[in-house]
Amino acid sequence: MNTKKSSWLLLLGLALLGAPVAQAQKVKTKTKGSTAVATSQSARWSADKANAWYKTHPWMTGANFIPSTAINQLEMWQATTFDAPTIDKELGWAEGIGFNTMRVFLHSLAWKEDPAGFKKRVNDYLAIADKHHIGTIFVFFDDCWNKDPHTGSQPAPKPGIHNSGWLQDPGDPASRDSATFVQLRPYVTDVLTSFAHDKRIVLWDLYNEPGNNNKGASSLPLVRNVFAWASAVRPDQPLSVGLWNWDFQALNTYQALHSDVITYHNYDEAPAHQRVIELLATHGRPLICTEYMARPRNSRFVNILPLLKKYNVAAINWGLVDGKTNTKYAWDTPLADGSEPTEWFHEVFRKDGTPYHQDETDLIKKVNGK
Repeated sequence: MNTKKSSWLLLLGLALLGAPVAQAQKVKTKTKGSTAVATSQSARWSADKANAWYKTHPWMTGANFIPSTAINQLEMWQATTFDAPTIDKELGWAEGIGFNTMRVFLHSLAWKEDPAGFKKRVNDYLAIADKHHIGTIFVFFDDCWNKDPHTGSQPAPKPGIHNSGWLQDPGDPASRDSATFVQLRPYVTDVLTSFAHDKRIVLWDLYNEPGNNNKGASSLPLVRNVFAWASAVRPDQPLSVGLWNWDFQALNTYQALHSDVITYHNYDEAPAHQRVIELLATHGRPLICTEYMARPRNSRFVNILPLLKKYNVAAINWGLVDGKTNTKYAWDTPLADGSEPTEWFHEVFRKDGTPYHQDETDLIKKVNGK
């Protein structure tokens, strides 16, 4: 997902939020005209609990995953296009290089259309991942890319365009409209309740890149609400919303102070990424990098993966297999003829399972002790 370059003064201010706060903030959520007050910060794990949880896991390393046959979240999760054989095959490739964690996006419309069937497919996915010794980070909402999602047949990829079919959830203007987005509470509650004690799930990533697509702070009410809804369930797994745009002071403050563990995105080269790690470490909580690795930006496996391991930061890169998402193409430099980019932006494997660069997968295996 597209991430702006860091602003170090603002990031320094964010890092200072790692100090304890004197008074818990309250989160207000409205349901059917009544106001329910949820103290989501008081339900937040202590730093000691978060660090103890992190120590029970091996160092987490993996990728953001969608099967190569799906253009977006709906094509992954709808009954007619849920592709278990491809998921099984491609997670096998991930297991082969020592990856043990995948970050996977859900979509509320797939649940709304068929709640029971959706949860069965989530369980089927988890069974496949578990067979390959892979844990899962699930993502609920997303402000990235196309703003008007619809169920049914999904569009074909546009040649040479990065994530031409990826979908926001709930979309725009729904993400800004409290009367609309409050209807998503049953979805979040049902999914979290159904899988609250499932050890195959590592973490719940409640909202990907809130404020993207020029939404800014207008996404903050939904961020507040999804934290409150999730805290009301309080699953066994930690809750988080990742930091990604250091200019979003209000969002960053709220996200940082309500996440059980600190998750973040960074597509910068190693020295800049290291400064982010050092500053975010002031929170005293586990760090999980849920997006990195964009080769033309010099965010590469060779320089970032060892850095993340050195600091014991979980490492989840964007992209596993070249497919319908077209994320081998860069964010802002489409190739209209769909020709091969000079250098792939994301992805580890070609469609046939051979590595894009053998030296990369050799390094990944070595760092992962495979």
